Amino acid sequence: MNLASPRSLFLLAFIGCSLMMIAALYLEHVVGLAPCPLCIVQRVCVIGFGLVCLAASIHGPQKGGRRAYSVLALLFAVAGGATAIRQIWLQNMPADQLPSCLPSLEYMMDALPFQDIVRLVLHGTAECAEVSWTLLGMSIPEWTLLAFIAMTLFCFWQLLRRD
Repeated sequence: MNLASPRSLFLLAFIGCSLMMIAALYLEHVVGLAPCPLCIVQRVCVIGFGLVCLAASIHGPQKGGRRAYSVLALLFAVAGGATAIRQIWLQNMPADQLPSCLPSLEYMMDALPFQDIVRLVLHGTAECAEVSWTLLGMSIPEWTLLAFIAMTLFCFWQLLRRD
């Protein structure tokens, strides 16, 4: 298998997303960092991107199919990047301007319509502004933003390839 082929690159992107999810689950279950609502949205975007890449690597599409997979993956990357930017913005807000914490997801599912739950979760809360772990001075959403930027560049590169 040619390592520079679109199929191989989609597989490598899937493996990268799998490693990101392994790291997220390690931080949650071993280190004890509970994910906030915006973290969960970012995880969904990483999983979505990874599954699109896995499907593309299994399918091995030609030029048109590769572009379709790239556009779908790009949607996940942009949504995840926007969510990471929102969380970074919340982390840099003064504490007195932060939105309040949300009730539990179980309570919201029982009490609120679905569109209100989505709006509240995407808006973020005070718990989304906590920086409880850093690596090289960068918080988790800052690292995931870098990953989403790399995913976006990957998608554009796959879209613009001539082969």
